[in-house]
Amino acid sequence: MSEKQKSIVGGMTVLTSVGLICKVMGALYNIPLAWIIGKTGLALYLLVYPTYNMLLTLSSAGIPVAISRMVSYSLAQDDPRNARRVFRVAQSLLFVLGLLSTLLMIIFSGSLANRVGDPSTTWGFMAIAPSVLLVCSMSAFRGLMQGQQNMVPTAISQLIEQVGKVVIILPLAYFGMKISVIHAAAFVLLGTTLSEAAALLYLGIVYKRNQKSLAGRFQNGALPRQSGRVLTRQLLNISIPVALGSLVIPLSSFIDSGMLLNRLMDSGMTLEVGRALYGQYSAYVIALINVPTALSIAIAMSLVPAISSAMAREDYDWMRRQCAMGIRYAFLLGLPCSVGMSLLSSRLLSMIFPFDSAENLQTIAGLLSLSSLTIILFTVVQSTEGILQGMRRPRVPMFTLITGVIVKIVLNYVLIGIPSINMYGAPIASIACYTVAMIPNLYFTYKYAKMKPDFMGTMVRPLLATAGMGLVVWLGNRFLPQGRLWTALLLLVAVVAYGVFALGTKAMTREDLKPFLRRTLRKRTDA
Repeated sequence: MSEKQKSIVGGMTVLTSVGLICKVMGALYNIPLAWIIGKTGLALYLLVYPTYNMLLTLSSAGIPVAISRMVSYSLAQDDPRNARRVFRVAQSLLFVLGLLSTLLMIIFSGSLANRVGDPSTTWGFMAIAPSVLLVCSMSAFRGLMQGQQNMVPTAISQLIEQVGKVVIILPLAYFGMKISVIHAAAFVLLGTTLSEAAALLYLGIVYKRNQKSLAGRFQNGALPRQSGRVLTRQLLNISIPVALGSLVIPLSSFIDSGMLLNRLMDSGMTLEVGRALYGQYSAYVIALINVPTALSIAIAMSLVPAISSAMAREDYDWMRRQCAMGIRYAFLLGLPCSVGMSLLSSRLLSMIFPFDSAENLQTIAGLLSLSSLTIILFTVVQSTEGILQGMRRPRVPMFTLITGVIVKIVLNYVLIGIPSINMYGAPIASIACYTVAMIPNLYFTYKYAKMKPDFMGTMVRPLLATAGMGLVVWLGNRFLPQGRLWTALLLLVAVVAYGVFALGTKAMTREDLKPFLRRTLRKRTDA
């Protein structure tokens, strides 16, 4: 394994490890938050998020990818001067977009609150509005550092954001409840803003410390200095298709938030029962599904600058190896997560969340078991999206995802309204959505990379290893007693079993393990 490959795998390792920690903390953080502010406070808090996410995506999505790609391209051509100019131009652009979005959210907070159907969320919109500007500013730093294939600052800033939610938000929620539930929800959203500010401060410090290392790189004097107008045009040309593709999921969530509950009532449910089912699906099932998706985000973020750098050097053989590795890792990591979570759905839910009855647990477990199948699909979609963006083909994943989301919206509307299906229509629609996006993504990835699919190494061997792990989990699930400790033990057994089967089937090789083993040995030596 080359040094560059080690760097990419190392980047994936850091982002995956921290991403998983953040996702687990995010899922667990919802439990004490619900205890503190109750269902009403949680609803006021969650009503603001679809609008916030959509504005945030409109303001910042795509530009970090563009920065990462353009910086890595410039550095591969020995042009650090242009890399620095890319960062400065993007930073200014993101600041303007973030400030505009923040002001719009504050000015129209009352109208936005009326749109979600609850005027009491006005203070919540105002409290979280500055987060848009802060995250936009962070995006510039993250794009620059990822373009240098340094994933550690991004990972640590994500950890600061998540730790801030526990350290800052929970106390604010507690004190807010002493005033009213409306204030508590607003304080929770204010805590998000403060957490983002702490993460931005960290990235600013890292940038100042590492500024000289970028300036000290060798500069190819034959390369021209590009104007700010040209760089702005390039940034927008790259980022707009990516941003449109990134907007698809928040827009879909925004539409879902207004559709699912209404369709549940159309299927014959009362408002109270439908609201409870929708709430548990959103807060429990989706929260758990989001934990392993950190794997796909880490893979995609590492692949974009790596492949862009290879394109700049015209090293197409190395680029194809990275494409193959990214797709293989997507299946290698996504398949066991899908199958494992599906088989252990009931145990995982009862270990983490409270339920008022065994029947309620089984209903949500059934939804999680089916929804878990989206993990592998989403992981492959994200990985192929990163590859295609690195190969300067961002419009392909944009159009495939738009098509998938249209399918999802239609199926949600049709299936959830059927009494015998109701909420199960949501995971079925998600499976269809990511399947529709995944298949053409894979096709175009192989086509543009000019490589032949390795079905045995990429899909069959990970599938065999997953089947072996699944058998072990099924037996453990059948014969081990219920309980948190037994569930934790079974999870550990599942991880070990998958590792053994993956090595036995050669789905995972010793080369794959070297970066992980090297880190472990280095830590032991340092100790």
